[in-house]
Amino acid sequence: MTDLPRSDVAVVGGGLVGLATALAVGCPPPWGLARSATSVIVLEREETLAAHQSGHNSGVIHSGLYYRPGSAKAQTCTEGRDLLYRFCAEEGIPHEACGKVVVATTPEEIPRLEALESRGRANGLPGLERLTPEGIREREPHAAGIDGLWVPTTGIVDYGAVAAAYARRVREAGGTVRTGARVVGVERRGGEIILETTAGPVACRQMVGCAGLWSDRLACLCGLDPGVRITPFRGEYQALVPERRHLVRNLIYPVPDPQFPFLGVHFTRGVDGTVEAGPNAVLALARDGYSWSRIVPRDLLGTLTDPGFLRLAARHWRMGMGEVVRSWSRRAFVRALQRLLPELRVGDVHPHGAGVRAQAVDRRGNLLDDFHIVRAEGMVHVLNAPSPAATASIAIGRRIAAMLEG
Repeated sequence: MTDLPRSDVAVVGGGLVGLATALAVGCPPPWGLARSATSVIVLEREETLAAHQSGHNSGVIHSGLYYRPGSAKAQTCTEGRDLLYRFCAEEGIPHEACGKVVVATTPEEIPRLEALESRGRANGLPGLERLTPEGIREREPHAAGIDGLWVPTTGIVDYGAVAAAYARRVREAGGTVRTGARVVGVERRGGEIILETTAGPVACRQMVGCAGLWSDRLACLCGLDPGVRITPFRGEYQALVPERRHLVRNLIYPVPDPQFPFLGVHFTRGVDGTVEAGPNAVLALARDGYSWSRIVPRDLLGTLTDPGFLRLAARHWRMGMGEVVRSWSRRAFVRALQRLLPELRVGDVHPHGAGVRAQAVDRRGNLLDDFHIVRAEGMVHVLNAPSPAATASIAIGRRIAAMLEG
């Protein structure tokens, strides 16, 4: 055992939350919390960092508008948003606090918009402003709506660059970031945790699981009952052709349906000037199923035999079928987008990649809405970290570091 690589803390998962946790554990202030020497290693299963959710999102810095006051999402999003803006400014990472418009297109959506505004004010969002139809057109001249909400603290960023900067900071503080190191076995031995990986074994005193799409399997590998199953939902994006990008100045969002933790198809300008539209939400046929052709039998069978997913599907199969139709039909996809942008036409967009959301589903078929982090002896496991986890990553990492100290 003397020749094993050893660290005080091993973080499994090289996405934004995993890297931010390593930042908090192993780096000095202001970005880390380490006040004494703490060695940390990050183990990422893929050959690149931020290979899944962290590198396949829409690049939005969320304001904290949507989340129940007092929830972990609300607390970490508002804190993490401000920290992320500071971090990006210090690192010179392309970003912009451009603001967004949330648009109600039917009278039935107005009470939900009012509830959103109340949540935003309860969460301390500065500068919120209700918009008349004329006010909407001042912010987004081509958007349609009967009522709206201006959210100035929403922004955009290159999250790949953020992940790379987190990793560089960890390395500069003496930590190790190792890719191509999938954990295949976990054993407790002599007060240590031994992680068997495809790149060799690693010993640590404490372990943090930030494995995203594989977080429930990692927990099981550690001998825990996670109580939830990760169901992968693919979100597909379209991009506006360059000559039609002028239709969207910044970000245009619908009023979300409170029954689902998805925000609905929307428009997002990237820091590179591209304008994305989407995403939809369809069941992925693999945990890394970024297309219909990517099928992993073990993953698909696990989903289709999970009692929680079956209960979820029984309740919401009509909505699910609508999402599938929008996946296969660009015309149907554009029809959904035209609620926000009536001038949009089928020829104005083209496919622009996809992301897969690691959505935790409990045994009763409920989609977990808040972050879900559990502790075990010498371990912390992040079992649900959907949006706004990227925005909140520094704040989440600090919470996990505090849990390890506790």
